[in-house]
Amino acid sequence: MMVIRSVELETVAGVTSALPKNQLPEVAFAGRSNVGKSSLINALMNRKSYARTSSQPGKTQTINYYRINDQIYCVDLPGYGFARVSREEKEAWGKMIEKYLVTSEQLAAVFLLLDIRHRPNANDKQMFDWIQYMGYQAIVIATKADKIKRSQIPGQLRQMKEELKADEDTIIIPFSALTKQGREDVWDLMDQVIENAAGNEEAE
Repeated sequence: MMVIRSVELETVAGVTSALPKNQLPEVAFAGRSNVGKSSLINALMNRKSYARTSSQPGKTQTINYYRINDQIYCVDLPGYGFARVSREEKEAWGKMIEKYLVTSEQLAAVFLLLDIRHRPNANDKQMFDWIQYMGYQAIVIATKADKIKRSQIPGQLRQMKEELKADEDTIIIPFSALTKQGREDVWDLMDQVIENAAGNEEAE
């Protein structure tokens, strides 16, 4: 697993902000409000509270770019599907996510976070389909794996795959910010992104 030497919250883009044109590869993290995106990013970066976690869903209303080791960006997208915000706000966040997925030139992978305890809802299914439609493979991270018995995990992952109508080869990683289960699996995929980017540069 990668040794984290440096982490920097380099860019925070709001609804009206121009998105940065980065030169390093980007991996994006999408998911419902309160699914554990900030906790996942903190676990990946080996920091306790670099990405701000909140007990109030719907707090992440910006696109946050974390530059890691000057090799890759983790891009934290706004949480979707939170009931207690206006329709206008929801639409604005949706447009931000769409703008990012359409315009990023360095986006190499999209991780979709789903709570392992619950069936994917309509918003989750729509986001999963949308990521695929945009030409990316949606890599599913099933968060909060410590909240259920270990013996229940395979059944929950199967159910998730069925509900999403996902292909057999869709990657689903059970993850726990508490026990760090799944962290190395996510990093292995991010390492592949870094290696591919380096290989492409050499080819050019």
